[in-house]
Amino acid sequence: MTRKHVLDGVRVLDFTHVLAGPTCTRLMAETGADVIKVEAAPMGDMVRLMPALKDGRSGYYIQQNRGKQSICLNLRDPRAQEVIHKLVRDVDVVVENFTPGVMKRLNIDYATLSAINPKLIMCSISAFGQTGPLSDRPGFDYIAQAYAGVIDMIGEENGSPYFPGLGMGDVSTGAHAYGAITAALFHREKGGGGQHLDITLLDCLFHCHEINVQGYDGSNGQLVPHRSGAHHFAVAPLGMFKGKDKWLVIIAIGAQWENLLKVIGCENFKTDPRFADNAGRVKHKQVLIDAIEAWLRSTPSDEEAVRILEENHVPVAPVLSVPEAMAHPHHNERQTVRTITDRAFGKLKIPGVPLRFSAYPEFLDLQAAFLGEHNAEVLKGLGYADSDIAALAAGGVLASEPVPAASA
Repeated sequence: MTRKHVLDGVRVLDFTHVLAGPTCTRLMAETGADVIKVEAAPMGDMVRLMPALKDGRSGYYIQQNRGKQSICLNLRDPRAQEVIHKLVRDVDVVVENFTPGVMKRLNIDYATLSAINPKLIMCSISAFGQTGPLSDRPGFDYIAQAYAGVIDMIGEENGSPYFPGLGMGDVSTGAHAYGAITAALFHREKGGGGQHLDITLLDCLFHCHEINVQGYDGSNGQLVPHRSGAHHFAVAPLGMFKGKDKWLVIIAIGAQWENLLKVIGCENFKTDPRFADNAGRVKHKQVLIDAIEAWLRSTPSDEEAVRILEENHVPVAPVLSVPEAMAHPHHNERQTVRTITDRAFGKLKIPGVPLRFSAYPEFLDLQAAFLGEHNAEVLKGLGYADSDIAALAAGGVLASEPVPAASA
């Protein structure tokens, strides 16, 4: 039998919404899993209303939910819970990102579902986890970033902290959850059985501290992490330097330090005691910033400055805007920026899938579902008759939106 991708044959019941959970199940769908997305009636995933919108169709929803079937249920209704109990008998994985406690109130928590299917792997994604003093609080990416000490590291040293304008915590957590699920599937295949995974935004974001945590503790508090604007607080030169027209990121540590001094004509810094080690360079980094930016201003263009630095093995990159990054030939050749065609929206550029497999070099051709598009198909697979399905829809247990004729 020809497999369509690495997770071909894995069945997933997806209770996720917005970003962290849908990122996880998107990666599963993109790598071959069969994903049934359960959306809460009557409106479904809230991102169906988020931009970009075209004729009521959301590009945000399309990006995160391609390749998933959609059923829309009033999960507070016992008849909907019965549908889930029947479905879970024949799935491998359940993924949810409700606030802890919600799944239990809906009678579809791990204890209930694993009693029906002991081999089930259930992944709960939340801001703070299933246990701990913060566990009962709802949270979003930026809330978790605040508790993780991430936001405090971004911004000017004596000014307001900033937050990044993208879903770092959500997407990172979705990727961590994907890794945990695939590891749990492997463990089950080795005879380990089912289990419950507790994946949090806070844990994943805190895991991103490479210097800060061990540096503070290992120095007995002498190295205090702090936001430092355009330049790293503990390493120099490392930061954003103003070129003729653009900002450039330049990093020169180890052997790259001497390469940089040669390029900017400051080889005398090699014997200057102020710059004898990294600690001295951090202390006197403004001298380095001034010297580097003076050299950048002397070059014919930022592009030429980048060329010279790269030629001399000094790591450098222009700070690209989102439109500039989307147009970059490297991103397009690797399909880091990917153009897909949605049945209703038409052509749309979205971030590609970062998982690459030599055995499956081509991306799957996937579509995002309309709300409740697969209600009848999924319920018929459970033995429901047309009349049963019609009665559930009439009773508000099922919800859906019309599927345009050209999109059916």
